[in-house]
Amino acid sequence: MRRADRLFRIVQALRGGRLATAARLAERLEVTPRTIYRDVADLMASGVPIEGEAGVGYILREGYEMPPLMFTADEIVSLVAGARMIRAWGGAGMARAAEEALVKIEAVLPESARARAAAVSVHAITMPEMSEVVRARIDRIETAAQGRVRLTISYADEAGAETRRTIRPLGLWYWGKVWTVVGWCELREGFRMFRLDRIGAMEEGERFREERGKRLSDFYDADPPPSGQPRPSAVH
Repeated sequence: MRRADRLFRIVQALRGGRLATAARLAERLEVTPRTIYRDVADLMASGVPIEGEAGVGYILREGYEMPPLMFTADEIVSLVAGARMIRAWGGAGMARAAEEALVKIEAVLPESARARAAAVSVHAITMPEMSEVVRARIDRIETAAQGRVRLTISYADEAGAETRRTIRPLGLWYWGKVWTVVGWCELREGFRMFRLDRIGAMEEGERFREERGKRLSDFYDADPPPSGQPRPSAVH
């Protein structure tokens, strides 16, 4: 967790006149009490009206508000709707982050904007296809794509025939029902798209460097799309 996020969560935990000990905050944020003592001291030095002391607990003086975020009504709808969709259809880590984002958005909005966020009528329902296995797979592949880490996967085609591939993951796309990963397949020496629900075993391998002809931009520039497959319209 970034330190800025931790400081934000400490302030949120102390809002509403709730007394909280350093030990309780440390357990909640998965850090040591010493870290909480240092963070609280820094918050107090920056002007946040926290009262209390080590061994007793801390409380935020009534009336303190975080600076409001200036979002338009349309921006609020987009943020809330997007977070709800990721919470329902994203990876496990993404879903947790989306839930936390919704809490943060609601907490820092002015009262009128907070009411608009609560009234957003766009909702998303988790589908059977979004199993915990697929959710975990999304997180692993997203991490590998960001870190440029090769993945070796067992993959079953539409007929059920399995092959073992080593790919350079370039990005993830959601098609409304299934997720796919686009990557450079080292077995076929070309771009390929793989459905996540057809991936079996998966192992992280060595890091790779971007090479001309094997980058995401090269995938988009290919004409016609590789293997006759539709080209996603959004980047990862």
